[in-house]
Amino acid sequence: MARNKEYDEGAVLDKAMKLFWEQGYEKTSMADLVEHMGIHRRSIYDAFTDKHTLFLKVMDRFGEKVRADVQAGIKQAETAEGAIEFIFDYILDGEEGMPPGCLFVNSVVELAIRDADVDLKTRHAFIRSEQLIEEVVRRGQESGEFNKQHSAAHFAEYLNNVLTGLRVMIRTSLDKEKLQRISKLSISVLKK
Repeated sequence: MARNKEYDEGAVLDKAMKLFWEQGYEKTSMADLVEHMGIHRRSIYDAFTDKHTLFLKVMDRFGEKVRADVQAGIKQAETAEGAIEFIFDYILDGEEGMPPGCLFVNSVVELAIRDADVDLKTRHAFIRSEQLIEEVVRRGQESGEFNKQHSAAHFAEYLNNVLTGLRVMIRTSLDKEKLQRISKLSISVLKK
């Protein structure tokens, strides 16, 4: 007879996400996951097959959460500039109780060159991010908020690259004020 799950899968994925985000994939052991997730090793294997599959599910959950948060913030912004500022602030401020930076960026640096699954997931995440930024920039160009010196796609490539760099730098002891200056300067290239 099959046993019912004795845990909330979303909650344990969130716990695993935080641990992988803080420590990275390689440094996180199954013992760490058992302790941090609060479920038995056998339950982890039954639900997620192995550490790698669990990590990929965590990446999916992270992507869904970030996408939902950013889209909600963009919808609430009254202007395209406000939407772009929200995106930058979201990266710099992070989420309370979560590690700084970005699980995708950390994963690219640690694993993408030798893990095709991680490479694919992170490439798709960066493409979606760039597309979202492009939509906001296009909206700003159409409304007259932003200049048309470059195409929305080219501005999006540039801004996405800056955001990626900020996600790396936010994990350092670098002064946050410096990162905010970089953010403001990057947004200013859009203005007329």
